[in-house]
Amino acid sequence: MIDPVAIDPVTLAVLKGRLEQIADEMDATLFRSAFNPIIAEAHDASHGLYDPLTGDTLVQGKSGLPIFVGSNAFAVRAVIDKAAKAGGVAEGDVYIFNDPYDGGTHLSDFRLVRPYFRDGELVCWLASVGHWHDVGGNVPGNYNPAATECFQEGMLIPPVKLYDRGQFRQDIVDILQSNSRQPGSLYGDLNGQIGALELGGRRLDALIEEYGVAVIRAALVELRRRAEQLMRANIAELPDGTYSAEDWLDNDGIVDEPLLIALDMTIAGDRMILDFSRSAKACQGPVNIARSTAVACCYVALKHVFTEVPANAGVLAPIEFVIPEDSLLSVRAPKPVGGYTETILRIIDNVFSAISLADPARGNAHAYGTINALSIAGHRADGRRWVMFSFFGGGHGGNPVGDGLSHGNAPISTATIPPLEILEAAYPVRFTRWALRPDSAGPGRHRGGLGAIYEAEVLEASAEAFLFADRGRHAPKGVAGGGEAATNRFYFDTDNGEARPPMASKMVGIKLKRGQRVRIESPGGGGYGDPFERDPAAVARDVRLGYVSRDRAASDYGVSIADDHRVDAAATQALRGRGAAS
Repeated sequence: MIDPVAIDPVTLAVLKGRLEQIADEMDATLFRSAFNPIIAEAHDASHGLYDPLTGDTLVQGKSGLPIFVGSNAFAVRAVIDKAAKAGGVAEGDVYIFNDPYDGGTHLSDFRLVRPYFRDGELVCWLASVGHWHDVGGNVPGNYNPAATECFQEGMLIPPVKLYDRGQFRQDIVDILQSNSRQPGSLYGDLNGQIGALELGGRRLDALIEEYGVAVIRAALVELRRRAEQLMRANIAELPDGTYSAEDWLDNDGIVDEPLLIALDMTIAGDRMILDFSRSAKACQGPVNIARSTAVACCYVALKHVFTEVPANAGVLAPIEFVIPEDSLLSVRAPKPVGGYTETILRIIDNVFSAISLADPARGNAHAYGTINALSIAGHRADGRRWVMFSFFGGGHGGNPVGDGLSHGNAPISTATIPPLEILEAAYPVRFTRWALRPDSAGPGRHRGGLGAIYEAEVLEASAEAFLFADRGRHAPKGVAGGGEAATNRFYFDTDNGEARPPMASKMVGIKLKRGQRVRIESPGGGGYGDPFERDPAAVARDVRLGYVSRDRAASDYGVSIADDHRVDAAATQALRGRGAAS
């Protein structure tokens, strides 16, 4: 038996890479086999290895959504508890569920959890999660901004056995398919997740054949110890004190009033307290989240800031969370949670702001802060049902070393925006615009990334659209003196011309006819640092490329751009009121 602390560094490095490769291969297996473009193209899924006793994260894949990896630790814990009440887990068992209050996120995200045994001994758990195309509920695609309870968002499945000692339970699949508008897509995604778990088991078999269980366990213990050690060291570098940040959700989709998300972050030596006590109470609409989801998104935010810390449960060891039970960040059933993405993005923004107050050199400005979940659904001429659900990108925040990413995906993930060619091939829509949005980035020494403009035209006789978004009224913020980005805007055609949602960013039941369009103009990212410190040549380049207008170059950056797109040095010096422009 090898002492966990005695494993040599070379073996540890090799095993770290091998274990991560297993999770990466599981990701790739699902991405290549899923029927649903949200998984196959956008990579809205994730896989990992988890502790046999606690469910804590041991290893995560690099291609899936980090928010899933964080929440999966709670999901595995829920399965451990369920199995214990039923007399224990057996080899060949596989559990399936989507309960958002017990280790889940929202009802669209289905989790498969499988124990991995070696010589009759439980070594770890394997988990797979993917966003299924449609799981019932009032709205095709399941993002229902008018939901007031989870039953209006889709079917809720507690942890149940999909495999019982290796025996496949078709009755469970029958229940799942009968509750979906897209049963074929559901069946394909389910089998893709089963295949990913099976591959993970085979890869672990091969690894243990080569090194033995004792060495693998030693490596996992050491990797977690080092993650905690590095996290404590990073926290200790921040000045002691309490740093507060606040941001707002537009509304909950039911009551048109803003909802406060507030964070008081306290640094005390090598420990951190994340206190959300000042945040809004649980609300009627579907922007509530469970406590496990709140913790998981803080994990993601901290990994964005402390990038060198290994991704496992050791990251959270020095962190204390204060989340009141009556908060919208800690709800239980049947409070609706379908729009959890909007709320966790606001939490991540607040973590970025608080960190920037403690140490601007580590801070990031806010990203665009909404996934713009859009569903367009209807029937084809032959009667077949179609449901296009997708999310859309925007700009990331400026940071200490450079400008933010333009047209990126939300910082809860490493997913991609589904390509328009895939969406057009799968659904009766045509995208008439797919472009960067000028003047959408927050100004700064390092400006934010640009948002985008997406416009889709319906090709069938009729369709119905649903939008679940945010940032329609509260712009992504800059940090360290940077400016705000543009807010989110959504338009749709009617018989009387173009219209916008009364609640800015959320709406159900948008009736569309052939040839009518919907358009999203997504936010950019906030800026980092004083915009008047931006290199005038960089501003001129932004104007030349169409990212920034000449008027905004003058007002936001104090840079005058001539008709030939060159910097007018004298005018720029006058605008900035100091020093010669370069």
